[in-house]
Amino acid sequence: MRINSVAPIRICDNGGWTDTWFARHGRIFNIAVHPCVEVQLRVLPLDGPRITIHAENYGERYSIDTPRGQYSKHPLLEAAFDAMSIPDDIAIEVSIYCDAPAGCSTGTSAAVSVALIGALDCLTPERLHPQEIALIAQQMETSLLGQQCGIQDQLASAIGGINFIEMDAYPHATVHPIQLPRETAWELEARLSLIYVGDSHSSSAVHEKVIAGLTPDDPRLTPLRRTAAASRDALLAANWEAFGRAMVDNTEAQRGLHAELIGPAHQRIIDIAREHGALGWKVNGAGGDGGSVTLLSGADRAAHRSLLRTIATDNARFQSIPIRLSPSGLRRWQNATPTSRGAPLRNPS
Repeated sequence: MRINSVAPIRICDNGGWTDTWFARHGRIFNIAVHPCVEVQLRVLPLDGPRITIHAENYGERYSIDTPRGQYSKHPLLEAAFDAMSIPDDIAIEVSIYCDAPAGCSTGTSAAVSVALIGALDCLTPERLHPQEIALIAQQMETSLLGQQCGIQDQLASAIGGINFIEMDAYPHATVHPIQLPRETAWELEARLSLIYVGDSHSSSAVHEKVIAGLTPDDPRLTPLRRTAAASRDALLAANWEAFGRAMVDNTEAQRGLHAELIGPAHQRIIDIAREHGALGWKVNGAGGDGGSVTLLSGADRAAHRSLLRTIATDNARFQSIPIRLSPSGLRRWQNATPTSRGAPLRNPS
C-alpha cells in the first residue's frame, strides 16, 4: 500500500515576524502556491528496517532506528516519526521531493513537515484537522528540534489558498481565507513571480539575530502587522498598486528589524524590478542570506517577461521558479493494489 501526500509552499508573507513567540501577537497575510512538497509512504510488513527515508532532492536513502530525540542526517524528517504515533507492526519507506530549492524562504521545511505528518496521520485511528497538523508541525520544529519559527508557514501549507491570519496569543491563531473572484485570482497569478537568489539559508539562525535586538512588543513590529490587513484589503478590491505598496512597505519594515535581512542579492533583484516598472517586491520569509523575492508586475505581460529575462541575465545564480496559486492545502490519498499489505488508510480525503 502507498499513501500519497502533497502540501504547497507559500510566498508573500506580509506580516511575517509577527507570528512568533517574541512578537506575542500578530497579523499575517500569505499565498499558498505550487510547487508542492510531495511525500509517498510505502507501508510494508515489518521484516527489516522499521523506517527508511529517501530524500530525493539530496540523493540520499537511509534507514533509522535511533532512540526518540536522537536524529542523524535529516532531523526535520526523522522528528516527524517521533511526533506521531506509528503502529509498531509495520515498516515504512518514505520518499520526499520538492521542485522548490531548499532554503528558498518559502516555507518549504514547513511544507515538508505538514506533508509528512499528514501522510503518517493516515496510519492512526483518528484523522487530524489540517490546522491540527499545522500545530503539530510547528511544535515539532520548536519543541523537538529547538528551532525558531513562527506559525504561519505551517498554516499556509496545511490550509492552502490566500489567507489573512490573526494570532491573538502565540501560538493560537484564527485563519480567514480570502476568496477572490476567478478573474482576480487569474490576474494575481499572472502578475506574480518568484525569484530564487541562488543561495539557501537557515531561517532559524536569522531569527536568533533578530530576536537578540528586539524587546517585547517592539514598535518596529507594528508596521509589519499593518501590511497584512493592507494586503487583504487591496486584493479584495483588486487594487494592484495598493497590493504592491503593501509588499514594499513590508520589505522596508523587515529592513528596519535588522540590516542583514535584506541582502545584496535581494536588493539587486529589487532594483531591477523597480527599473522595469514592477509594482511590488517582498523578500520572502525571514530574509537574510539567500532565499527569494516575490515580485508583483504591472498589467503589461511583455514587460513582465522582459523583467524576468533581465534578472536571469544579470546574475546566473538568479532563478525564476514557476509558481501557480494553490487553492488546496494538504491533500492525502491512497494508492493501493489488490495485493497491497499493511495497515489500511483511515478515512481517506
